[in-house]
Amino acid sequence: MRVLGIDCGTEYTGYGVVELSSDEKLICITCGAIKLSPRDPLCERLATIFGRLGEIIRQHRPDNVAIEEIFYAVNVKSALKLGQVRGVAMLAASSVGLQVSEYAPLTIKSAVVGYGRAEKYQVQHMVTRLLNLVEIPEPPDAADALAIAICHLHTAATLHRQAAVAR
Repeated sequence: MRVLGIDCGTEYTGYGVVELSSDEKLICITCGAIKLSPRDPLCERLATIFGRLGEIIRQHRPDNVAIEEIFYAVNVKSALKLGQVRGVAMLAASSVGLQVSEYAPLTIKSAVVGYGRAEKYQVQHMVTRLLNLVEIPEPPDAADALAIAICHLHTAATLHRQAAVAR
């Protein structure tokens, strides 16, 4: 199974494609971030995100897409902009028939680090170890996107095993 994880943001939108091989090893296919200028109008930034995610999906052909659920934000305006970015990411995936799964930040950290309140550097370190990478993925949004993909793969594998036992 191959999953595209997306860490939505209005300045950087991180992405990471992770595959679970037949021997249950996690493999990083690609990762990075779509850098956006805060000086550009929001509609242009959204179009850029949609276009780049579409390119990533076409090039790497994930089976599923996973994103982080909206979390509590102090600034309402920022939360609304983030919601628009999430909507565009979901549209990029669903417009080509991909299912989108959403995960809470605590769930993602628990799946990757084993502790839902882990710090950002702990998530980055575990992503690096789990994917056997030489360096910590940069920018941090790329590591977060990889963590989201890993969370989905772990969740899907657990659900698959539970279904097998139930049969």
